[in-house]
Amino acid sequence: MATFQIKGGKKLSGEITPQGAKNEVLQILCAVLLTSEQVRVKNIPDIRDVNRLIEILGDLGVKTQKNGKGDYTFQADELRLDYLKSKAFKKDGASLRGSIMLMGPLLARFGEAYMPKPGGDKIGRRRLDTHFEGFFALGAKYRFNPDEDFYGVEVDENGLQGAYMLLDEASVTGTANIIMAAVLAHGTTTIYNAACEPYIQQLCKMLNRMGAKITGIGSNLLTIEGVSELGGTEHTCLPDMIEIGSWIGLAAMTKSEITIKNVSWDNLGIIPNVFQKLGIKLERRDDDIYIPAQENYEIERFIDGSILTISDAPWPGFTPDLLSIILVIATQAKGSVLVHQKMFESRLFFVDKLIEMGAQIILCDPHRATVIGLNHENPLKGAQLTSPDIRAGMSLLIAALSAKGTTVIHNIDQIDRGYEDIDTRLRALGADIIRTA
Repeated sequence: MATFQIKGGKKLSGEITPQGAKNEVLQILCAVLLTSEQVRVKNIPDIRDVNRLIEILGDLGVKTQKNGKGDYTFQADELRLDYLKSKAFKKDGASLRGSIMLMGPLLARFGEAYMPKPGGDKIGRRRLDTHFEGFFALGAKYRFNPDEDFYGVEVDENGLQGAYMLLDEASVTGTANIIMAAVLAHGTTTIYNAACEPYIQQLCKMLNRMGAKITGIGSNLLTIEGVSELGGTEHTCLPDMIEIGSWIGLAAMTKSEITIKNVSWDNLGIIPNVFQKLGIKLERRDDDIYIPAQENYEIERFIDGSILTISDAPWPGFTPDLLSIILVIATQAKGSVLVHQKMFESRLFFVDKLIEMGAQIILCDPHRATVIGLNHENPLKGAQLTSPDIRAGMSLLIAALSAKGTTVIHNIDQIDRGYEDIDTRLRALGADIIRTA
């Protein structure tokens, strides 16, 4: 199994360009199934989860052409739907949680969809009820074969029918799945408490260019007028906001001067502001983020003097995918912060690894951790670590790059699932990182 060997404590410098947004790309690639015409998608990151989904699309019969780096054309005009009930799909689909979003387009266009029990990060329960309740509201019927461990939804000869629905949670993938089913349904669908992340907005804009009729984009109330068919289009994915936040954290932890290029600042929401609350200096230069080298950064307090709390929330709140980065940054800040992970159950359990490196963290419960910053006076120490999931893995990598001594990170396949060519890009900034087989 591959590992990273990192000699930490080096200051880095230079420019880095974020990859295309993983969470957007997974939605967009599933949406190519909604039309028999060609769909060209640009700024696709070369990462394991995305490549796995492209392979699944190919096995399903989607014609795929690579035009250049991150630039693909897809055409779903001759699909092999029997693949969806095969042992191969059971294995492939179960290995990638994002493949659940294949169901909405397939149900809308072909009247049936099947999905093995999905895998993904071990970050607590991530239920699928929102997806299926949306399908049921549109008229689909549930099928489950316990012997084969497949989830299924089917629709009768009347097809999907538009409906009003109030989602019980603002699930991003659930909202995307329901949108993709509803665009080809008969009549009007209204989705209240819809997720409204920039990636959902991108999906809606792409579908509208394909001929869909979606209004309310950017809000939590979407109205979709069903159409009979969709056509082809071209789409360029946003830069990955999670990677952008990771580079901000890397600069702070290693006291480095870094410029992050082409960040699509207007789609970052409150992310820059949250990092600034930790005392990190950053400035907007056109569409870039410039972070100067800082010897120290001090955590703000609330106006009444109480300890700062940073918590996650559905958009436009702070994304849960960056809380692990916030937690790591805080270990070397001046001051203390309470990190409150509300949306997942097990994402804070990697703090024991940071404690092993010398961090001062109190894990209050599965959802809350208090971090007492060391103000760079006591650097973290190198250690033998294992990456538990994508985001925690990146956080441990940042910790290792700031630490004194050598750190070895095992199970780096988890990091490769979400970050493109990460070691090469870090070496370009001056990092001492080696990948071993």
